[in-house]
Amino acid sequence: ALRLAGGRSRCEGRVELEQEGTWGTVCDDGWDIPDADVVCRQLRCGHAVRAPSSAAFGRGHGPILRDEVGCEGHERHLWECPATTEHDCSHKEDAGVVCSEHQEWRLSGGQDGCAGRVEVFFRGTWSTVCDSTWYDLEAAVLCRTLGCGNVLRRPSFRHTLPGKMLYQCGILQPSLAQCHWTFNKSAPCHQSQAAGVICNGMGS
Repeated sequence: ALRLAGGRSRCEGRVELEQEGTWGTVCDDGWDIPDADVVCRQLRCGHAVRAPSSAAFGRGHGPILRDEVGCEGHERHLWECPATTEHDCSHKEDAGVVCSEHQEWRLSGGQDGCAGRVEVFFRGTWSTVCDSTWYDLEAAVLCRTLGCGNVLRRPSFRHTLPGKMLYQCGILQPSLAQCHWTFNKSAPCHQSQAAGVICNGMGS
């Protein structure tokens, strides 16, 4: 079994695999994008956009099960890749991945991290969000996700980034990634502006 830990979604984090009932980590010696690609594909998270090393998602626990991983990138499972089980690593060298299907959000241009234009990192790039379905429900999900309290206002901005994302939540989901979303479909975003939100919490 394979999982990602310590990230902000199931598609980013520290690489952990299970061997004989014990979860362990992978050492970052030789860790690169082809290795991370195999992990992302195995987890149905698209492809790798980053392959962070040096315990970027925190130090894991348990045994270090792989070192000097050398995937070519086409393997179906991480354990098919050449690697050594002998290592001279510690958990400060735990390998991580950020996959293309990971979504994270930020508010930019406001007075703090709890106000501004909504921007989403998805498939390796930052994009804006169309305000054509950006209602109090969608804004409330984001304010909560960012630890910013509740919605005060929903200002609109201009689209100036390459991509456009559209969210429709229906109910108060734990994250916008669990709402219905479409990426770079022109019709629903036609004549939209870029969504913004001002939450009542204080951001860093």
